[in-house]
Amino acid sequence: MFKLPDNLPTLPEIIDNLPNICGWEKEVLTVVNHDEPIFLPTTNLKLADINAVFAIALHMHQPTIPAGNNGLLISNLQYMFAHQQEGDNHNAAPFANCYSRMGDFIPELVAQGCNPRVMLDYSGNLLWGLVQMGRSDILDNLKRITCNPTYQPYVEWLGTMWSHAVIPSTPIADIKLHIIAWQHYFAAIFGWEALARIKGFSPPEMHLPNHPDTLFAFIKALKECGYRWLLVQEHTVETINGQPLNYKHLPHRLIARNSQGEEISITALIKTQGSDTKLVAQMQPYYEAKTLSKQKLGDVVVPPIVSQIGDGENGGVMMNEFPGGFQQAWGDMVQNGGGKTGVVGVCGTEYLELLAAAGCQLEDFPSCQASGQHQIWAQIPEDNYQLDAVENAIQELKKNHPNFHIDGASWTNHISWVQGYENVLSPMYKFSNLFHEKFDDLLSDQSSVNLTQDSQYRQLLLHNLLLQTSCFRYWGQGTWTDYAQEIYRQGEQLQERLGSLKAPE
Repeated sequence: MFKLPDNLPTLPEIIDNLPNICGWEKEVLTVVNHDEPIFLPTTNLKLADINAVFAIALHMHQPTIPAGNNGLLISNLQYMFAHQQEGDNHNAAPFANCYSRMGDFIPELVAQGCNPRVMLDYSGNLLWGLVQMGRSDILDNLKRITCNPTYQPYVEWLGTMWSHAVIPSTPIADIKLHIIAWQHYFAAIFGWEALARIKGFSPPEMHLPNHPDTLFAFIKALKECGYRWLLVQEHTVETINGQPLNYKHLPHRLIARNSQGEEISITALIKTQGSDTKLVAQMQPYYEAKTLSKQKLGDVVVPPIVSQIGDGENGGVMMNEFPGGFQQAWGDMVQNGGGKTGVVGVCGTEYLELLAAAGCQLEDFPSCQASGQHQIWAQIPEDNYQLDAVENAIQELKKNHPNFHIDGASWTNHISWVQGYENVLSPMYKFSNLFHEKFDDLLSDQSSVNLTQDSQYRQLLLHNLLLQTSCFRYWGQGTWTDYAQEIYRQGEQLQERLGSLKAPE
């Protein structure tokens, strides 16, 4: 097992009324960058006893909005509680229960002799909102299944972007800032040891970039931040020849190549298509796994995996049907193999570690790339990797193929995160540029190692990341785009008030 470095500080959750999203980058990267097994020392599963597996993840998110007194930044959940009469805000209490209830379900199922598994994906906004609201009841319930060794083997947390930013339209310079900000805040709430166990990543909205340079930067940032794998939706990737995936129930090697011809890769688990929330609520991945049999992977015969993620709180099916469906499925497994043989649930890292222990290597996985990239690379000779060549190929494809785009793909392909949102995107990119103009040179100076602990830096970083929240580009024009413009206004005022910032002594 991974041994934590000595003398790690205890991170505060809140600093100067701000979430702790920066300041300990060196410590965070030291903790997360290790290759020690996470689940293998404690798993009660044996690959030889298993025919097929499934993995389910619950995605939870509430945005931060400037809707408190005098434009104070508060959680949308807090606003829902305070304005029960508006829209669907009567769901505030059921939502809060959904954020907490896995802390009850897992111990109950374990006590009943079941062998449950679940993966959890909570945005940084949501975690901060729960702290702001004083909801220690929810956080303590989550800590129970995160920090208690009795329940750790059944639960895996997935990393994500701090403020639920969709990656294809996030400024490249900010991708790693989101990733490491989330790691900071998770460590502040759940501790360093819990952070060291997070090796899988869940992109907001399952939105995978297909621009070569953005995808390359994303995977590079993931690997630099200690991640071994990410969850991707089936239709957001293609084979290297541009075809739909042939083996969606096997892990893949996701390859990214940038404009300069550099390549990088990471393991991807494939989330299958479908009505995500309904599939998870009714535990469809379990029942689909029961129809599968072992497959060859390299020189090893392995159980295939059905991977699925859905919102953990949204909609009546999730609020009302999921608890019964979740408990019933694990009980059914106990009746058919004791919950450890035949068809079983796994956590993503657990499954990949079992495969590695059986001799599977990353090179054995089928390869894939982001959808649409085959068309790009087909336009470019292999000895002509440069920025202009890629951009020229993209423009040529757009001209000749009206449906081609580099907006990426997500589980919400019926909407665009870009079209019609210039009044959000323009301020968003402008603020990001201002942020990096102010700080990048200072941060490159070795004498400014404490800059990210400065409250002024944290304030501007927070506004920069919050502006990129996907919710401000989901509901169309109106209240939500107004929220984004107000956050920009507040951030711009901060920029002007702070003026030039010098690195602290």
